[in-house]
Amino acid sequence: MSNQVNDDACWRDPERSTTERVDALIPLMTLEEKVAQLVGVWVGADASGGGVAPYQSDMVGGASWDTLIRQGLGQLTRPFGTAPVDPVRGAQSLAAAQEEIVTASRFGIPAQVHEECLTGFATWRATAFPAPLCWGAAFDPELVGQMAGHIGRTMRAAGVHQGLSPVLDVTRDYRWGRTEETIGEDPYLVGTVGAAYVRGLEDAGVVATLKHFAGYSASRGGRNLAPVPMGPRELADVILPPFEMALRLGGARSVMNSYAEIDGVPVAGDAELLTGLLRDEWGFTGTVVSDYFAIRFLQSLHGVAADGAQAAALALRAGIDVELPNVDAFGTPLIEAVKSGAVDESLIDRALRRVLTQKAELGLLDDGWQALPDEADDLDLDSAESQDVALRLARQSIVLLRNTDGILPLREGQRVAVVGPVADDPIAMLGCYSFPAHVGVHHPEYGLGLDIPSLREALGRAYPDLAYAPGCEITGDDTSGIAEAAALAADSEVCVLAVGDRAGLFGRGTSGEGCDATDLHLPGAQRELVRAVLATGTPVVLVLLAGRPYALGDEVEGATAIVQAFFPGQSGGQALTEVLTGAVNPSGRLPVSVPRDAGGVPATYLAPPLGRRTDVSSVDPTPAFPFGHGLSYTTFEWRDADGPAEWPVDGDVHVKVTVANTGSLAGTEVVQLYLHDPVAQVTRPVVRLVGYARVTLSPGERARVTFAVPADAASFTGVGGRRIVEPGEVELRFGRSFSDIEGTVPLRLVGPEREVGHDRKLLTHSTVETA
Repeated sequence: MSNQVNDDACWRDPERSTTERVDALIPLMTLEEKVAQLVGVWVGADASGGGVAPYQSDMVGGASWDTLIRQGLGQLTRPFGTAPVDPVRGAQSLAAAQEEIVTASRFGIPAQVHEECLTGFATWRATAFPAPLCWGAAFDPELVGQMAGHIGRTMRAAGVHQGLSPVLDVTRDYRWGRTEETIGEDPYLVGTVGAAYVRGLEDAGVVATLKHFAGYSASRGGRNLAPVPMGPRELADVILPPFEMALRLGGARSVMNSYAEIDGVPVAGDAELLTGLLRDEWGFTGTVVSDYFAIRFLQSLHGVAADGAQAAALALRAGIDVELPNVDAFGTPLIEAVKSGAVDESLIDRALRRVLTQKAELGLLDDGWQALPDEADDLDLDSAESQDVALRLARQSIVLLRNTDGILPLREGQRVAVVGPVADDPIAMLGCYSFPAHVGVHHPEYGLGLDIPSLREALGRAYPDLAYAPGCEITGDDTSGIAEAAALAADSEVCVLAVGDRAGLFGRGTSGEGCDATDLHLPGAQRELVRAVLATGTPVVLVLLAGRPYALGDEVEGATAIVQAFFPGQSGGQALTEVLTGAVNPSGRLPVSVPRDAGGVPATYLAPPLGRRTDVSSVDPTPAFPFGHGLSYTTFEWRDADGPAEWPVDGDVHVKVTVANTGSLAGTEVVQLYLHDPVAQVTRPVVRLVGYARVTLSPGERARVTFAVPADAASFTGVGGRRIVEPGEVELRFGRSFSDIEGTVPLRLVGPEREVGHDRKLLTHSTVETA
């Protein structure tokens, strides 16, 4: 390592404690060197492998690379995820840039490198995994953890240290464009699946970054960056639990602030949330990084700061440690604010300590640190193992919503037509943060970089004479192709009608960041296409490839079967074909409810009695298909729900149910456990998920499923603002969905009212034993 300070400095010694090393280093640094560790620079790797170049935008200021790295550098922003680059060349380019940073600065500390990784390492030729709604639909945290492990290992092999995932926002309004990035509408599902993702990434040596802390998904009208009219109880009981689970159970080492303003206070400047709750109460010791440009937004969008210096001061005091993606408010404005006395340098040191501690954990302070990882010379970002995990997760995520008269699986030799605007579009398989949809669309000359069969291509392998017509575009009002599509449908024995979304950013798609919807009708002329095809009388299998649930009310009553897929990734076409043809028995369950009325929103299943259908409103929010719903090609019988009569307010209760496969095919049932609290001191959701288990059974096989439920699972924020377990009558309900209950165990929580905190038990454990 080349630098200008004493080579035997103790802060370089990995044998010393991290605290000793950081304590020794901070006093040696100038103010400018300290602040340089608190910022990132957005760069793009050179395709030749020769280094990186700053990404120029109106937030950079046009500084040269040499100037940017002279005092050191905290982070490098997305060197792989800015433009297509060969993976090996990209790793070489990154290593060359790191060597320049080490050489140019006095202490020779490398930058921490971060990338997006929501649906895989967001770079060219890396596996494009299913989007997060698919993770929720699979109800399989272990498989999601395996996926994250593959993602983390490829990132680390390329020289990347931090991933900006997972998204732990709980869906509150399906019109929000970023619904596709969420895991679902239930905090327990989001938390358990999200924590598994974090464990996989962290175990691979990559820092997981929890997004977006907190409240982002509860914006008014489902609009991106809109105000959040949310009270403290909704924040505590719905929004925050997944973050607690990911920190405690997953071990996440970084958190990214939400763009939201909650009741008028922007999160980026909220010390009560970012320090009081996150650090003082929850004990988080990692780094808080800003969402891109969020610090400057305190001035430009929120209007709570007059200039960059005030914005920097607000964010730093609140608890943000690193400004991303570029040096801006944490650059010259912050330095001048410290020199003028407007900001105490101790706040700089507080953030710096967290940053350097994390760099020490990553080996970036070690003498002999290696810029190019050993694995970088032979990078395979789309290995056979990654492809296998992507395919298995895609299969488990596909939800069969309806199957009238057993039209599915399709029969061999049937005359099949496939129509619809997403049927022959590989991008329809991908979420907005997959590299081809996020970056690749701006570089069409590079191609997708992956083999991504469309539904038409994959289904055509099973049906060589497959007829096809798009019918219409995903957006727009051109209906001129609908007649041809309807004619093909009329001339077939069965029609597979594929409709839905195209993921994009800021208006370039119908789903994704900044692609919000005014209602939940299918985009463009797709409703007209659906009506025309259904009117032919041909049995129709409606396939939805979408980033949000669209309203499926009266206009689709004629669909013989309905299959829901949420951007199932590069292997989605194969997985869908396997489900449609019966090679795979569907086992996905809805992580979000499917509404019946396109305008009756927002209305997730987490609603108190007055949030359900009532006689005092003409609006019925009852969904067309409820959270947790999903069908199989086999049949299951549930019986013998059982449990004790009493449940100590400070103990666990064990409840059981027997599930039998009564059909002729092997299949997987997802047993869901819901809590019903009929009388509480504040209004409570009629039911809420507190446990689940995937149960795979052969024909005639049965299993006994046992849940060990901690009383803490029944806790909620009471009238006094404290989280409590309240004694009284409750029910634990075994359900195929929140509204399809197969067995109920009435219980009485006994003992005095009990206050619980951040150290409460978060998990319901399940066991499945063959009976």
